[in-house]
Amino acid sequence: MTESEVRKLLRQIKEQNSQSAFRDFYNITYDRLFRIAYYYVKKEEWSQEIVLDVFLKLWKQRSTLLEVRNIEDYCFILVKNASLNYLEKESKHTAIESDTLPEPQEQSCSPEESFISEELFALYVKALDRLPKRCREIFIRIREENQSYAQVAEELGISTKTVDAQLQKAISRLKEIISHADIN
Repeated sequence: MTESEVRKLLRQIKEQNSQSAFRDFYNITYDRLFRIAYYYVKKEEWSQEIVLDVFLKLWKQRSTLLEVRNIEDYCFILVKNASLNYLEKESKHTAIESDTLPEPQEQSCSPEESFISEELFALYVKALDRLPKRCREIFIRIREENQSYAQVAEELGISTKTVDAQLQKAISRLKEIISHADIN
């Protein structure tokens, strides 16, 4: 979906309180936001809860969404912050249940490395979104969900050669999109 189509949906959401436009916005952005939440919290149920909370917040802010210059980045930041807050809340809850203080965790990378990693992940998610639907689905099933070629082929009713071809197409297009991205 293009930026102008998203802007049109945001305008309908703001001016008409359109639930159907919001549902369309939800449908085109849910998967991407879910992947972002899952990247941080590593639990499917938590990721779903986080993304639904973010959409609730977006609905409450619907009158101001059109003013957001880059809604994609704005949603990414909302999900990232909600995920980090959720992790913090869960760690406090776990510490209280076990009557111990959480042990300080060693930081495995510098803040700069962490920031670069997050920027690259955001770029990856955006690039993944630009793939054709079938290509993206096969890539996610094999690379993120660790399904076998045979399993994906059977579930989608295609040959393993088609799965391989689609995966190779996805990888080459992702490389192309990421290599041409404007990294600030």
